[in-house]
Amino acid sequence: MDREQGALCAADMRRHAAEFVDRVAGRARLPLDYTVASLRLVDRLIDGLRQGASRRADVEGPLLGLGAYVGEVLVREAGAVWVDLPPKHLLRKLFRHPVGVRLPDGRVWNPLGRTVNRFEIGPQESLQTYFLTVHGRRSPRARRTAARATPDRVATGGR
Repeated sequence: MDREQGALCAADMRRHAAEFVDRVAGRARLPLDYTVASLRLVDRLIDGLRQGASRRADVEGPLLGLGAYVGEVLVREAGAVWVDLPPKHLLRKLFRHPVGVRLPDGRVWNPLGRTVNRFEIGPQESLQTYFLTVHGRRSPRARRTAARATPDRVATGGR
């Protein structure tokens, strides 16, 4: 994902996820429906990438799409919003990505980086388990409202 970092921004992440779902679901009819349960399928897709590719560079595009999808699940199911991380912000350096998702409680998570970890490390980095570690899940109505909200910027003092 390093090559595309400069081009990534919070406002485009929903589109990246949707394009990935259209490509993958259209070809294989996979039930990628932005639910927590669908993250089990994402884990399996990454297992397939691990078996078929020897290097991360070989699967940068699919990993970006999968990471965007995982972030969109957090947006829709946990009330998170995509945020741009300022260039010199500590989280941007730690995440190694220019975007993250901020939960209603203010914590910022790194679905793009976690997806890369799942590819590089393996099953112990389950994306379904990752979601389950997130607190602050909200009602379906609150999720729909949050999904329509415009992502805002990370405060410089945020986590």
